[in-house]
Amino acid sequence: MFAAETVVTPSGRLAHLLRSPPGRLIVFFTLLKTFQWIGRPVWSALGLPPGFVAFRDTTLLMEFLRLWPFMLAYGLLARVVERRRLDELAPGKAVPHLLMGLLGGALCFSLVVAALWALGAFVVVGLNHDVDWVGPILVMGAGAGIGEEIVSRGVLFRIIEEGLGTWAALLISAAVFGGLHLWNPNATPWSALAIALEAGLLFGLLYHVTRSLWVCMGAHAAWNVAQGPFYGIPVSGFEQRGLLASHMQGPTWLTGGAFGAEASIVALCICSIVTSVCLAVAVRRGSLVPPPWRRPGPQPG
Repeated sequence: MFAAETVVTPSGRLAHLLRSPPGRLIVFFTLLKTFQWIGRPVWSALGLPPGFVAFRDTTLLMEFLRLWPFMLAYGLLARVVERRRLDELAPGKAVPHLLMGLLGGALCFSLVVAALWALGAFVVVGLNHDVDWVGPILVMGAGAGIGEEIVSRGVLFRIIEEGLGTWAALLISAAVFGGLHLWNPNATPWSALAIALEAGLLFGLLYHVTRSLWVCMGAHAAWNVAQGPFYGIPVSGFEQRGLLASHMQGPTWLTGGAFGAEASIVALCICSIVTSVCLAVAVRRGSLVPPPWRRPGPQPG
């Protein structure tokens, strides 16, 4: 008797390629760009302003139209290509995990501000009673929290970790995350590096230990909203008018300069401590994914 020969059909090879880590990255970004292209005439047909819209002028409709391509592309990637449930966005985890992330992000940035205040770098001169809350919260809270976390942690970190291991996923996703901030106002190579080290590594490990995008989205949103609309500090180079009428004083390496406190050595140190705690949790659990050449089992030729 002869064993039946396994025949791989062209459709089978295509499915295998699409489900490989590089294939899934290509599928997601192709879907994202396609949906964004489809959304442009909708934006125009609704009479919405073209080009950059100031944070304070952003509406709920505008932010939804910006975010739906990210959400739909990610949902199709998971359900159609990967054929899995979106456990990292499970509805039952939304409220507790969002609250956990919101509290953690607000606390972490408040520690940064407290340290800057103790060092004489952060100065409060009063209160602003006419702060525009809705637009900045939509853009820097919901927009950054949902869109950037889907791309950076849900897609890049998760898929690269599966293919190359946790360390490669951390380094690559953090480098991309920091590099994308080079196009922000007042950005410098140092500010991009600081963003990569303090936020890219932290959020990557936060996702690794929680396996929840809700936590990452909440932490990211709360960090930004605390920084801008509350403390009045520039957010990634974008000038803010916050509830606290404040200003920075001192050397740029301490204050972060025009880019904001994210480019401060203080933020880098405090976030690195939190990152180290997350890393210690991962090491204790033994959950760090090794690179493919160190995994047990037969290796591909």
